[in-house]
Amino acid sequence: MNGKDLEKALLWEAPHIGEKAPEQIPEAQNFCEGYKTFLNEGKTERECVKKAVSLLTNAGYKEFDPKASYKLGDKIYWVNRKKAIIASTIGTKDLNEGLRMNGAHIDSPRLDLKPNPLFEKDEIAYLKPHYYGGIRKYQWGTVPLSMHGVVMKADGETVEVSIGEKEGDPQFCVTDLLPHLAAEQNGRKLGEGLKGEELNIIIGSIPYHDEENEKIKNPAKLLAMKLLNDRYGITEKDFTRAEIEMVPAYKAVDIGLDRGLIGSYGQDDRVCAYTALMAEIAAKNPEHTTFTILTDKEEIGSVGNTGLHSDYVHHAVEDLAESFGADTKTVLRHSICLSSDVNAAYDPTFASVYENRNSSYVNKGCVLTKYTGARGKSGSSDASAETMAKVIGIMEENGVYWQTGELGAVDAGGGGTIAQFVAMMDVDVVDLGVPILSMHAPFELASKLDVYNTYKAFCAFYK
Repeated sequence: MNGKDLEKALLWEAPHIGEKAPEQIPEAQNFCEGYKTFLNEGKTERECVKKAVSLLTNAGYKEFDPKASYKLGDKIYWVNRKKAIIASTIGTKDLNEGLRMNGAHIDSPRLDLKPNPLFEKDEIAYLKPHYYGGIRKYQWGTVPLSMHGVVMKADGETVEVSIGEKEGDPQFCVTDLLPHLAAEQNGRKLGEGLKGEELNIIIGSIPYHDEENEKIKNPAKLLAMKLLNDRYGITEKDFTRAEIEMVPAYKAVDIGLDRGLIGSYGQDDRVCAYTALMAEIAAKNPEHTTFTILTDKEEIGSVGNTGLHSDYVHHAVEDLAESFGADTKTVLRHSICLSSDVNAAYDPTFASVYENRNSSYVNKGCVLTKYTGARGKSGSSDASAETMAKVIGIMEENGVYWQTGELGAVDAGGGGTIAQFVAMMDVDVVDLGVPILSMHAPFELASKLDVYNTYKAFCAFYK
């Protein structure tokens, strides 16, 4: 055998999909139009759940009823506190043979308002946030922001808040120093370019005009609160009963003259949430019962009762097992899960923090991440050879373009996913998702070809 044939037989490198399968380019473009709509309509975990429920019910799904009987092809869902959702399609095989689980998260880094956020300083009204998840604080200055969330009023009424997304809506902003006055700030470390308590969000600058000319202590704050009251009927005290998130007001757009990339806020991890949800809806009479999890709180460690470190997923599996007279422990032990999360795409501009042979690349397909964690795989479940072989076999049998990846060079950093919490339920699990450029920034980039092949991978997994 000559060297060329030997090289072809023994060596491997993930191909560029645009070169290997150019027919996928228009397919990916078409698929990602729906994805962009999902990004624009689901900027918080609550909005993602609301959108998911709409898509699921339109596809014939019904909320799980413990008194109901279910059969092959039935489609059901569970909602957890309006911030997480599970969807399932009943398969042909006995439930004791395991589920095909797929878990993505729908929370993203952002600015959360503090319980007492509204203040005035030198005639400007501000909102005071606490950042959520791993942000680079300096990136959030001078970014147009929108306000999303819910307020529980004292009388029990729930008010949904959304300002800054519709045409003509006002938006909000964190200020930064002009370069002419930033000599001292320029001496800070990059991570302190903007400090946490400097992320003050401008909400107003015009004072309330009192017709009787009485002295008002905080007139700009008062006018801002009055405008919120006019719109939503809330008072300052109601912030203590609220979940308000400030997120980038950007719309999802095509990036590049070739339109090969999508730019948007929140692609980590709504790119996997959308592709998983679409694959779930597309599943018809699968062999194994599907179990699609769109979860909350991953960005802060999967804590709380809407995160994967809680028992809500285990309880939903128990619900399903009881409906079919199956044993929950047996179901979980025989299940396999894709922890569907993004990875850091290799960025040539910052090549030194990557190990190029073990990085994921845009336009080479979904990325299979055997382990996450940091410095010695800390915080990783580290998928077994058997799990890797099973998932790779599914993708190759179904013509899915895939690659492998790590989250940076060995001592450069790292990160975690929900995989470790799925593994705690005695389930085989491996991470699979989309390579992302500028991850955790207010504006992230993903390849349409990678998004499409992630969807194809999930569809194959659910067959």
